[in-house]
Amino acid sequence: MTDLATHEAPARSEALRRAAPALLGYAAVRALGLLTLALWSAARDKDAYTLLTARWDALWYTRVAELGYGYEVRLPNGDVHSNLAFFPLLPWLERLVAEVSPLSYADGGFVVGLLASFAAAWGIFAVAEHVYGRRVGVCAVLLWAVLPVGIVQSMAYSESLFTALAAWSLYAVLTGRWITAGTLALLAGLTRPVGLAVVAAVWAAGIASFVSFVRNRRAGAPLGAEDAKHASGVPARQVLAMLLAPLGAAGYVLWVGHRTGKGPLGYLDVQAGWRNGFDGGYAFARFVAEKFTSFPSALAGAGLIVGVGLVIWLYVVCVRQRQPLPLLVYAGVVTALALCASSYFGSKPRLLLPAFPLLLPLARSLARPRTRRSALVVASVAVASALYGAFWLNGSGPP
Repeated sequence: MTDLATHEAPARSEALRRAAPALLGYAAVRALGLLTLALWSAARDKDAYTLLTARWDALWYTRVAELGYGYEVRLPNGDVHSNLAFFPLLPWLERLVAEVSPLSYADGGFVVGLLASFAAAWGIFAVAEHVYGRRVGVCAVLLWAVLPVGIVQSMAYSESLFTALAAWSLYAVLTGRWITAGTLALLAGLTRPVGLAVVAAVWAAGIASFVSFVRNRRAGAPLGAEDAKHASGVPARQVLAMLLAPLGAAGYVLWVGHRTGKGPLGYLDVQAGWRNGFDGGYAFARFVAEKFTSFPSALAGAGLIVGVGLVIWLYVVCVRQRQPLPLLVYAGVVTALALCASSYFGSKPRLLLPAFPLLLPLARSLARPRTRRSALVVASVAVASALYGAFWLNGSGPP
């Protein structure tokens, strides 16, 4: 055990050293975004920290941490907004921080979000470096940091926490750490409904691994190091990972169904109270079409079409570049759930934030020029992203 710990410590140190340029660049982008937000908010006589920790979904998470589940708001039109719509891992962590420190629940959400954002950045680097090399890994992290809605990464929201769990689960799958992958997928499923994407990735990789194993056995091919551990014919760790992965999401959804008395699918009724659901993109298509009823809004409609087209094009490029199956499945499910949700159309860019594999084709392109040119591109986009983030949070912000 001592030898193993002694071996793992240098390995972690080396991994952190390799990720350091990406993490430092990420910190610089996030610092720029927060500074810009603080200055913009001060000019509008608003408190930037309140925007980050005590508005929109952040307020709902804080209420869950403080009061538990059961709080709901009944709107004049009859809709019921229940806090059961919010998955429990972030509120649990907020409560933990508040109990072991003098920080408030809102402060705990900010701390968890901040730490999780760096864990997510490191996980994205680890995945991208494993697939395409260190330079692409750095570029992938920087691109994720400078996304137009990148300021959400610094909020008391669950996107950063979810992305961290998803990225490291995918990395564990890619490197054959099946139990770790399943455990992280379980935790991702306790964080957001889109945890289904991580579960699907683990299952896809597990099935593909089992099929490959069976083919090699039937063909009499020599077993690889991974398959040799399962000479009895049952890839036990893959099976265990596949069993672990859905437990988080399934457990919470079943608990909500029991709590509401509406059966296994009671969570869908909770989401319906928020006028949210999955309709294959029909409502979103109608929303975009309605933008073309007048000239000013038609520009917004055209922008939405271009944005959706870009997302779909990036996914097609990911497929053409033959990204590993777990990344394709994960990005595909995240994208489908984000684009085909039936409500909160303004939040779709935020819902796409965890779909970092879509950035890998752009990261590969950004990694080709000289470092100075790539740095200039990233710096320019970072400034634009910081300005947009400050404008966005001081305006409509994320619903």
